[in-house]
Amino acid sequence: MPLKILLIDTDADRARALEEQLSQSGFAEVRRACGGKELAEAVDRTKPDLIIIDMALPDRDALEDIRLLSAAHPIVLFADSDDPVFAEEAIAAGVCSYNLSGVALSDVKPIMASAIALFRRYRRVEEELAAAKAMLEERRLIERAKAILMQGHKMTEPEAYRWLQKKAMNENRKLSQVVAELLEQNAPGAASGQAGRNRP
Repeated sequence: MPLKILLIDTDADRARALEEQLSQSGFAEVRRACGGKELAEAVDRTKPDLIIIDMALPDRDALEDIRLLSAAHPIVLFADSDDPVFAEEAIAAGVCSYNLSGVALSDVKPIMASAIALFRRYRRVEEELAAAKAMLEERRLIERAKAILMQGHKMTEPEAYRWLQKKAMNENRKLSQVVAELLEQNAPGAASGQAGRNRP
């Protein structure tokens, strides 16, 4: 199945030539769009597998659009100017591959493939990092909930944890929901005695 590519280029002739090259290769289904306000609409409409942006000169205003799209789509950028500073800014904005314009089609294919692979790797790393952060935050909240039970009801740490687990099981809720409720009930300014009334 060919890749669905959204091609962004203000130079109509250059865009048409690249579109023809990619389409004739059988490697991609290409749609073209202008930049600016139309970019987000085009992305939402076409739902591309890859976005290619070709610009004659470095355009720092376009980097903000790129930043908004790069979280959900791999982006390949071609520019006529070999500007190391702009290249660094583009990569920081989320561009997966920064290249000089005019490369041969035989070079474009591996550029696109590597950009997609790099994007998928970054997404995987970000998802794993987010999961790890969520797990650490959940553990931190559980420790706070156990401390409340240990201080308020003279429980040992294992008893406090078993209390939380049992309450979650009896009420068919997630442990994190029970913990959040207990912390909210014992937050500064909350009505006192809530944890005690909920104790089995």
